[in-house]
Amino acid sequence: MAGLNVSIAFFFLVVGVCQLLRRLSKWLLSPGAYGCLASEFAGSLQWCMSCLELRMLMEIGLWGGGFGPDVVLTLLFLLFAVNSASFDGASANPTVSLQEFLLLESSLSITAAKLLAQGAGMGMGWAVTKLYWSWELTHFHFIQNLISSECSSSIHTSLHHATFVEGTCSFLFHLVLLKLRQSHPMYRVPALAATVTFLTYTAGPFTGAFFNPALATATTIHCSGSSFCDYVQVYWLGPLVGMLTVLLLCQGNIPRFFQKNLLYRQKSKYKIPKAKVVAHVEGHELWWKRKVEKSNTDPHA
Repeated sequence: MAGLNVSIAFFFLVVGVCQLLRRLSKWLLSPGAYGCLASEFAGSLQWCMSCLELRMLMEIGLWGGGFGPDVVLTLLFLLFAVNSASFDGASANPTVSLQEFLLLESSLSITAAKLLAQGAGMGMGWAVTKLYWSWELTHFHFIQNLISSECSSSIHTSLHHATFVEGTCSFLFHLVLLKLRQSHPMYRVPALAATVTFLTYTAGPFTGAFFNPALATATTIHCSGSSFCDYVQVYWLGPLVGMLTVLLLCQGNIPRFFQKNLLYRQKSKYKIPKAKVVAHVEGHELWWKRKVEKSNTDPHA
C-alpha cells in the first residue's frame, strides 16, 4: 500500500500545482488568452500526468501491489471528477474542442490555439511524469522504468475492431456530454465520470479506452507493435467519427457546414390553435351558405 499512497500524494500534488498555474495565468493573461491557451495547457498537463500514473498502477499494481481493478477504477472516477471540477472550462480533449467549433461556439483561431495548447500540455505532462518515474520513489516506478523503453501497443484486437471500439467510446462520451452541457456541474461531473469509468472498464482491454487523441498520442503512439497509420486510424479517426455521429443524431446537421436540418423535419415555429382553425373553417362555410341563399332569393339573379 505504500506505493499506492505515494501515487495518491502525486495526484494531489499535480492538481495543486496545476491549480496554482491557472491562478497565475488568470492574473497575468487576458481572459481570451487564458481561456484558449493557459487553461487548456494546465488541464491537459494535469490530465496527462494523472492518466499516466493511473495507467502505471493499472498495469503493474495488479500483480506488483496486489490490489484489484476496483481500486484503479475508483481512482479513475475520483480523478476525472476532481479534474473536471478544477479544469475551469477547459476540455483537455481535441474532439471536444472540435465539437465546439462545429457547433459555432468557437472560431477557427480559438480552436487552433486550444489544440496547440492541448498538445503542448500533453507533451509536457509525459516528460514530467517520466522524470518523476526516474526518481523511483516506489517499486512500481522501478518496474515502470525497466519496461518503459520497450512499451507495447495498446491495441489488442484487430484494427477495424479497435477503431470501432474507440469510435463507440467517443460516441457515448460525447452523447452524455452534449445532453448534459446545460446541466449543473453537480450533476454533469459525476455523470461524465461514471461514463468514463464504465467505458474504461469495458473497452480498456481492447484499446486502452482513451477516446482522446492528444492523450493517446502522449501515452501510447510511440510504443512498438502498431504503425503510425494504425494509431491515427484508431485514436484519431475513430473518436472523430464518433463525435461527428453524435452531432448528426442530436442536431440533425453540422451547424458549421449546414444550416438546414438534414435528418429531421423542422416543425413550424408558429402554431395555429386547433380551435381557431375549426372556427375559421366553420365561419367560412357559414358565409358561403348565406351567399348561396342570397343569390337564390335575388330576383335579378
